[in-house]
Amino acid sequence: MQLPIQSQSTLYAEPWEAGATPEDLAEIARAADRAGFHYLATCDHVAVPRRLAGAMGTTWYDPVATLGYLAALTTRTLLLSHVAVVGLRHPLLTAKQYATVDHLSGGRLILGVGAGHVQEEFDVLGADFTHRGAVLDETVDALRAALGPEEFPEFHGERFSFSGLGQRPRPAQERVPLWVGGSSPAAVRRAALRGDGWLPQGDPRDKLPHQIARIRELREREGLTGPFCVGAIAEPLYVGEARWDLGRRTLSGKPDALADSLREYAALGVHQVQLRFRSRGRAELTDQIAAFAADVAPHLS
Repeated sequence: MQLPIQSQSTLYAEPWEAGATPEDLAEIARAADRAGFHYLATCDHVAVPRRLAGAMGTTWYDPVATLGYLAALTTRTLLLSHVAVVGLRHPLLTAKQYATVDHLSGGRLILGVGAGHVQEEFDVLGADFTHRGAVLDETVDALRAALGPEEFPEFHGERFSFSGLGQRPRPAQERVPLWVGGSSPAAVRRAALRGDGWLPQGDPRDKLPHQIARIRELREREGLTGPFCVGAIAEPLYVGEARWDLGRRTLSGKPDALADSLREYAALGVHQVQLRFRSRGRAELTDQIAAFAADVAPHLS
């Protein structure tokens, strides 16, 4: 699941999140860790322009700081940036930050990356918005080198070049999983050819088979045979029958019915499903997490 509170777009944030505290975030993370969730995810925006603040809000926790905080609060759940807009930063800086998170967490990082979409954010940081796709392609390649096993990584590209510069601590993992977010043709191609996984951006179920087939086609054409994780973001969930209006797209009801619906993703070729629970407060959300783990998850395996 992507954690609430740490990003508060009006597209998905619940009203109670506006007044939530770090302790609320911590307890939700602990609940997900106890429940056996595969990963906890955080978003990335440095600054939101006034023209977008009405829809996006301005509450966006820094992903590196947040994942480091979560690493100390949890024991087994993986830690995912969904997604880090890595084109805003030099790849050596990104590598230093996320290698440290992986080191401190004992190898629990998944680095999710995306191109970004807010031009003012790029402009104020001196980053290239117009060519952000090409920048991201090269940044991913640079991060492969910078997050590898070498203390003195080396990379030479069109925009970035480094060698003879040591960085420790190294990641705890031999290979940090790198998942690419986005559903545009360029993002799907980037995920297929450069990533270890794909994080779609809101694709409905009926759009997934075409995207997944495209990823398989691209990987087969290039002879890429390593592990690859296909993701999906499920509809909002509520375990049980709510006594309040859940909205038109929410899946709710008995556990076996929810499990039947979620199993359809596996039939489409999806390996992991990101969940978001409807709730009116921390207690209801942690109850939902526990109910899902106890009553729905057993039907999925």
